[in-house]
Amino acid sequence: MGKKIKLGILGGGGDSLIGVLHRVASQINDNYEIVGAVFNPDFEANVAFAKEIDIPTNRIYKDFDTLVEEELKLPKEERIQVCSVLTPNFLHFPMAKKLLENGFHVICEKPMTTTYEEAVILQDTLEKAKTVFAVTHTYTGYPMVRQMREMIKAGALGKIHKVDAQYYQGWINTIIHDKAKRSTVWRLDPKKAGISSCMGDIGVHAFNMIEYTTGLKIKSILADFNYLYEDNQMDVDGTVLIRMDKHVKGLVRASQVATGEENGLSIAIYGEKAGLRWEQENPNYLYVLSDDKPAQVYKPGHAYNSDLSLDGTKLPPGHPEGIFDSMANIYLGVARAIRGEEYNDGEFPTMMDGVRGLDFIESSVESNKKGNVWVDLK
Repeated sequence: MGKKIKLGILGGGGDSLIGVLHRVASQINDNYEIVGAVFNPDFEANVAFAKEIDIPTNRIYKDFDTLVEEELKLPKEERIQVCSVLTPNFLHFPMAKKLLENGFHVICEKPMTTTYEEAVILQDTLEKAKTVFAVTHTYTGYPMVRQMREMIKAGALGKIHKVDAQYYQGWINTIIHDKAKRSTVWRLDPKKAGISSCMGDIGVHAFNMIEYTTGLKIKSILADFNYLYEDNQMDVDGTVLIRMDKHVKGLVRASQVATGEENGLSIAIYGEKAGLRWEQENPNYLYVLSDDKPAQVYKPGHAYNSDLSLDGTKLPPGHPEGIFDSMANIYLGVARAIRGEEYNDGEFPTMMDGVRGLDFIESSVESNKKGNVWVDLK
């Protein structure tokens, strides 16, 4: 396997859930070593956090620009090779662009940028840089999601008729009903989150899951959003009808005010031969549905699964794997790409997935603003 890949981290300090997720995931397959970071915009807090998680402080930098400048002074074999961008959304584009322009590989949280225009610019930058770029649509790393993708690719469903992807959470309920509180959350601030909260944060995951598993592209959408309050600029709930082809239709349902829901991502795909259903809160079960046979349940780790699914399975059957393992599978695929090794194109979402996601977000906002009309994706 060779030496560990030198990883830099931007953001994700303190009690950040996404920070823990990425750090743990990077360690699971023994491919990465965290050597530098800017965890926090406050330098003292930045250094203190590095000490807390036992990372040497000699390459903990005061800000992002300093990190790039100082790392480029180091011999190539010593400097950071890939940076994980875990900052609030509005920083993704400038950071990712500068990293690419200076020859770094990038692992970026979603949404990749805050506008489609920025996403296209970033795509052009990547084409010139010829480095590796991954967008962490985490749920594509689950073994049973990968199994769903491979079964559909092999024709297990036949012609697809209907797709239904749902992502329900309730976390913003404690904030949205308090005017003072909702003005303090960055996800409800368009200057920091972009033009969408709910669809930009979780609806885009459901969108990505549909295209990842089916291999089809969503061509047009019709969206209806709920903002709950007149002074709230950001959607907190929405439904999007989708058309993938003349006879392939479905919907994306997303909510941050679904009271009592935790992380309710699920996807169901129905075809002429069979249907498949998967739920993130019960990720080890892939349900295969049929009109003329009893329902089947696929579980990870068994020989009947695809190579892509088995490659993402680390434990024997019956041992639950979860979100850390899923993210770790994305990091594993990126490591293979950085090293120039062979890898399946389903191992990690790419820049194109990021561009498609921003197209979906902007098109859904446009559809809602125009009075719930059909809008074609680019």
